[in-house]
Amino acid sequence: MPGEPPSAAPDLALHALRLGDDALVLGQRLCQWITRAPTIDEDLALSNIALDLIGHARILLARAGRLDGTGRTEDDLAYTRRERAFTNALLTELPNGDFATTVARQLAYTHYAVLHYEALAQCADTELAAFGTRAAKEVAFHRLHADRWTVTLGRGTDDSARRMRHALDRVWPYTGELFEEDEALRRLAGSGAVPSPAPLRGTWLARVTAVVTEAGLPVPEPTWSATGGRSGLHTEEFGPLIAELQSVHRQFPGGTW
Repeated sequence: MPGEPPSAAPDLALHALRLGDDALVLGQRLCQWITRAPTIDEDLALSNIALDLIGHARILLARAGRLDGTGRTEDDLAYTRRERAFTNALLTELPNGDFATTVARQLAYTHYAVLHYEALAQCADTELAAFGTRAAKEVAFHRLHADRWTVTLGRGTDDSARRMRHALDRVWPYTGELFEEDEALRRLAGSGAVPSPAPLRGTWLARVTAVVTEAGLPVPEPTWSATGGRSGLHTEEFGPLIAELQSVHRQFPGGTW
């Protein structure tokens, strides 16, 4: 990009890859609800959210392939990498569980994504800034969906409240990784190339706390924090998810339609 230091390209490529992997993996998880959601309306809603995320992934992965100098396309990065090469946060790969677990995962991710993309919209890289502007608006609708269902389940029946409380407890240890800052991200943030998500954690916590409190539920206080996804260490459920994502490409490598 004009004005972009050559030394920033590998770090910027990694950052775009991480964000793209988050969107791709979470989109694939949400696709698993198709024909299985609690209602037809939710089937459509989750499908549309998944489509938005896959669209985000395509833009980000294509950008990463150009920046890293390999010339890989978004399809190459989605369908030919092995599990350890994926850099998504562990939160995005957590199994759907029941509907409450999916809602809790969406609550955590969407509040983070809106804040991060709003900050990204101000970054020096014009392509990523344009993407951030668009993505923040789209994910804001995903956030409204998660907020509404968190409150609905929390203030519904005793059973729905119990399930929502259990779901929040299940998801919360995986939220800290969203705000981790490594050397590559520190270099990018220090040069002003892209913002770090680390300073956003306080705002994120305040916003999700407001939603959880409105739902009449306690905010979880986890005693441990999961990490490793950014460096390619994933949960045991990740392998089957990637196999499902890449199944057609593995059957018909190089196939076109």
